[in-house]
Amino acid sequence: MIVRWVFAGVVWVNTFGPVLQAQSPAPSGAMPSIGGTGGLRQFIEEFHTDFGALERQYRLGPSDTRFRRLQRFYQDTTARLEAVEFERLDQDGKVDYLLLRNRLRSDLSSLKRDNERVTAVLPLLPFSSAIVALEDTRRRMEPLDAAGAAKTVTDLTGEIRKVRKHFEELLEDKAKSDQVPDKVVSRRASRVLEELRNSFKEWHDFHSGYHPEFTWWVEEAYQKAGKELEEYAGFIRKKLMGVTDEENEPLIGDPIGRAALMEALETEFVAYTPEELIEIANQEFAWCEKEMKRAEDDLGCPGDWKKAIALVSARHAPPGGQPKVIKELADESVRFIEDRGLVTIPELCKESWRMEMMSPARQKVNPYFTGGEVISVSYPTDTMGYEDKLMGMRGNNYHFSRATVQHELIPGHHLQGFMAERYKTYRGAFRTPFLVEGWALYWEMLLWDLNFPRNAEDRVGMLFWRSHRCARILFSLKYHLNQMTANEAVEFLVDRVGHERRNATAEVRRSIAGDYSPLYQAAYMLGGLQLRSLHRDLVDTKKMTDREFHDRILHEHEIPIDMMRALLTTQPLSRDYKAQWRFYELSGGKKPGQP
Repeated sequence: MIVRWVFAGVVWVNTFGPVLQAQSPAPSGAMPSIGGTGGLRQFIEEFHTDFGALERQYRLGPSDTRFRRLQRFYQDTTARLEAVEFERLDQDGKVDYLLLRNRLRSDLSSLKRDNERVTAVLPLLPFSSAIVALEDTRRRMEPLDAAGAAKTVTDLTGEIRKVRKHFEELLEDKAKSDQVPDKVVSRRASRVLEELRNSFKEWHDFHSGYHPEFTWWVEEAYQKAGKELEEYAGFIRKKLMGVTDEENEPLIGDPIGRAALMEALETEFVAYTPEELIEIANQEFAWCEKEMKRAEDDLGCPGDWKKAIALVSARHAPPGGQPKVIKELADESVRFIEDRGLVTIPELCKESWRMEMMSPARQKVNPYFTGGEVISVSYPTDTMGYEDKLMGMRGNNYHFSRATVQHELIPGHHLQGFMAERYKTYRGAFRTPFLVEGWALYWEMLLWDLNFPRNAEDRVGMLFWRSHRCARILFSLKYHLNQMTANEAVEFLVDRVGHERRNATAEVRRSIAGDYSPLYQAAYMLGGLQLRSLHRDLVDTKKMTDREFHDRILHEHEIPIDMMRALLTTQPLSRDYKAQWRFYELSGGKKPGQP
């Protein structure tokens, strides 16, 4: 699997949106009409569909053919978009234009960065071109040369043995230790190698049993090569990455650096530097600590916030009791929201969520329940060890859960996803964690302001999570700035937030894995603060009611919040627009996000 940091490689297909009736589809390569939002919608849907087709056709990440084809696709689409007469578009159309322009720039940049990262690991995988060539031949549906393929696979076996021997010798020669790839590069190579192995197997399975000459010529060579690939993959993991225990492998990520972070922030329409965002997190953390001090006093343990956390953590459901707790908390949250008329909740939305139990393996990276239409309950099973069981129950105690059930269900992710499948679905191509996670986190903040916590224990539960969101900004950005290691991040979550060590490790492992945007963890709190600032500008000034504000956001899909602001305030937009919104005051005055 090749890491695609922002959007590249992520196909988010929507099948529930209304069918465009205003005009017939434009033929591929033709310029769609631009009469208001309809033209841009068709353009975006065509881009999204074409991108998906190319991703499915050119699946192998290390392939230069894939790189060149996608590069041409992004460049051609950009040229078509630039031909659009921006000033003729209405506000929705202008926002859509900017969103697509932004997506194209981001994807092209990510594609180039991915290609550079693959190139950097080729010394570990000098045989990769042979496997890629086999897959390219199959993809082009060229006639099989069984004898030629047998030679290629035989040579492949020798190349794998040769490169493995080379690195074994480097490991044994201390004078050449500086030539041994570090764990970050080795992990990257391990992931590319896994993709190559899968491709090699698919190539074999496609021909085996169907082509009469394939088995006779290739099978023996394939089995030997497959064995060498498997053993080399194990060598990289054990000897170069240092994985001695598959159950608890070391925390190895791939920091992207400040320049890439700045580029990612521009993609998200966030007009702050990483350093400024770290300062925002510190200011929010200071508020959390002040409120936690008040809760400590109320619980009879002044000056000892960890004792307050421990008291709350001990109040958890017994084995088998967590599903009942979550159902009761979900119903309570809906009643609270509807009694205050804060947002429209369709009856089907309330009816259509369900629950499943999370596997022990998944709990290693998701120590807390996750949600949406399906609540996935993270709670100890009988196969876990004694300490893991205790940590799992304490980490999912009643008050921690009460603080997040509404985050995952209603009015959080389930309501959000329910509406996203029904309104402006074509904007799914621009889905961002700043709105997806920011929306749910914003509701945690708003519910605090509305006195949702009933007592000190509830306040501790909500403050634990709010502190955790601050911590996510701090450790994730510092990690990618090479200012904090993964192990230091674990200690930070334990010492500063109060996480159980098992849960802190899982949080960090998920954050540095590289399977989604490096800004994802920071997006929770920052997106929530963006929405709070927008709420203050529109609702506190009586320009909109709470219900109008929240319903409108749900109807515009899950786009960057700066673009949401442009829609709600109808601010002027230009073709070369860049985000300038300073939604948080870094020093002095009233700080957005604070009650």
